[in-house]
Order: sequence, then C-alpha cells, then structure tokens
Amino acid sequence: MDFGLTEEQRMLVDTVRAFVDAELVPYENEVEKTDEVRPELIQQIHARAQTTGLYAANMPEDLGGGGLDHVAFTLMERELGRTSFALQYAVHRPSNILRACNAEQKERYLLPTIRGERIECLGITEPNAGSDVKSMQTRAVQEGDDFVITGTKHFISYADVADYIILFAASGVEETKRGPRKLITSFLIDKDTPGLTVTKGSRSVSHRGFHHCELVFDNARVNKRQVLGEVHHGFDVANTWLGATRLTVAAQCVGRAQRALEMATQWAATRKQFGQTIGKFQGTSFKLADMATEIECANLIVLQTAWKTEQGTAQDQDYAMAKLFATEMLARVTDQTVQIFGGMGLMEETGVERLWRDARVERIWDGTSEIQRHIISRALLRPLES
Repeated sequence: MDFGLTEEQRMLVDTVRAFVDAELVPYENEVEKTDEVRPELIQQIHARAQTTGLYAANMPEDLGGGGLDHVAFTLMERELGRTSFALQYAVHRPSNILRACNAEQKERYLLPTIRGERIECLGITEPNAGSDVKSMQTRAVQEGDDFVITGTKHFISYADVADYIILFAASGVEETKRGPRKLITSFLIDKDTPGLTVTKGSRSVSHRGFHHCELVFDNARVNKRQVLGEVHHGFDVANTWLGATRLTVAAQCVGRAQRALEMATQWAATRKQFGQTIGKFQGTSFKLADMATEIECANLIVLQTAWKTEQGTAQDQDYAMAKLFATEMLARVTDQTVQIFGGMGLMEETGVERLWRDARVERIWDGTSEIQRHIISRALLRPLES
C-alpha cells in the first residue's frame, strides 16, 4: 500500500501553498479588522487564481475547469484551509451540484461560473430546518409553466456577493410507510428575481469577512426552465454534493491544524521560561506530540476518503467519519495551541485566537458532529436490524 504522493501531487501542494502564502495570507489581518473582503481584492484573487490554474479546479477540463481528480482536489483544499476562509473562498470552486445543469443552464449558469463571471450560493438552511432539512418550510407551488416560491432561508454563506442561488424548496408531498414525506425540488434563481430579498445576517465569531445572509421569498416567480435536475428530485441532486462538501470541510480542518501546529512548535522552541525554552517541558512537548499524531490521523482518513471517492466506493459513513474526526481534531489542536501560547494566545497579534475561533463552526455547518455520529451508527446497526 503506497501512501506517498506522486510528483504531480507534490507539485500541486507546493503551488497551492505558495499561492496561499503570497496572495492570501498577507490580507488576513485586514479581513479580520474590517470583516470584509474588498471587491477589488476579490477580483485580484480571482485573476491570480485563474492565472495559476486554481480557479474552478474541481470542474471538468472539457468545461474549462482544472479537471483535478478527487485526491488532488482534496490536497488543494487542505492547503487552502491554512488561511482565512473569506480569502480562500475567492479562489472559487463551483458547487458540484451545478454539474446537474442541462444544456441551457450550462450556458446561463455553469460555464459563466467556471469562467469567473458569475458566483453561486446555496440555499438550504432555514430558521426551523437546520440539520433536519426535510422539514424545510420554503414552498415552491407550480402554476402553469412557473413556480411561485415563498419562505425564508438563513445562514446562507456568500449570498451577499453571489449572483444566483441554488435553492432547495418543498414542492409536494408523497405518502410513505412512515407517513407523509416532503418532496424537494432544486432551482437556479437569479438574485435580482422580483419577490426575493437578501439581507446580511448577524456578525459571527468564526470566519470574519465570510458573511451569511437571510433570503426571503415573497411569491417569487421562476420559470420551470430554472429547475435544476427533475421536479421533486432535489435531494437526488443534493446527495451527490453533500459527501464531497463534508470531505472539503475535513480537508480544510487538516490544513488549519497543520498551521496551528507550526505556530505552536515555533513558539515552544523560542519562548523561554525558568531559564529554558518551554518546549523542553513535557507539559508542552507532549501536547505537541499529541497534536501531531491527531493531525496525521485526520490527514490519513481524509486522503483515504478522497481515494475511495475517486474509486467510486465511498459511502456516507466515510464522509461522516472524515468530517467528524477532522473537525473535532481541529478543535483540540487549536485549543492546545492557545494553551501553549498562554495569554498571548488570546491576543489578536499572534493570529492564534483567530484559528481557535474559526474552528468552532466546523463542528456545526455541513452537518453537525451529532449528525455525523448518527450516519456512522446507522451504517453499523442497519444490517443487523430486522
């Protein structure tokens, strides 16, 4: 079993690491202080990512994307995870859901997004339907060739700068053995659609500059040509995306943890107390050892899941395990990094407190840790149930 990277994969890692260090890291403090990424900075990152070949790297080459396989793309995400989410998000990787676009939708949405001319956001979460997405209240009622959409979405990342929304809405009900079940349809909705209002959400402690918004649909009317996939089969589209997105979260957590460990190690090797560097005390050195071990374990499960995805053998529980372990690992690593820095770990100048704050949301979005444990435990128990 070969765990080594190919020469091409190593070159990709080096390229992305250099891009992050040169094009993104220098702007971290600005984003932290202003809670914004300037439009001109976004355009600058777009342009340089396109020049470097990193923009839309997850999209097929025949559509104008980078054509990275799942392992290579996961390595890229790991390296991008080392910096501010708001900044690295400008190195846009369009949602895989867009691969469900038909010919007309490709011209209007997918291809302009790959070229950097348009930006999408995803509208799933609602005030009363977070983890339980099948309980969503946003409705899409068909009237002739149109759908009339009513409802509210919140925690919608990047909606303030997106041009269009990949929206999921309840479009009907079917009877099952367990009772009524909502049918979900996905839509491609331009942000200037009459009846749609987008407002900025509350300030979050995690990922400054990467905003979440509220979407309010008040009898917004869209044509049936804007249905993504098939009517009532929105989750067929979503399920092809959720696993890959959870793997992305896990990979980015590994990259962020690696940076935290580097900072903690450098501090431990230079900070002196009681006449010697603190790294010589087992109370510190053993923390570093535990952190390094956990990071390596998370890195291996992430890359294994990426490899399984490439082979077509990955299951829901594989993605759940990767996200669960990597996100909870990051929480422990960043907390220990703060501890090693002591009081300075809570000071903005060091950057450590940002890593600590940003780590918290990873155990919540794209499926909470509790949801991941549910997926894993159901996979274990289901074969044994009568």
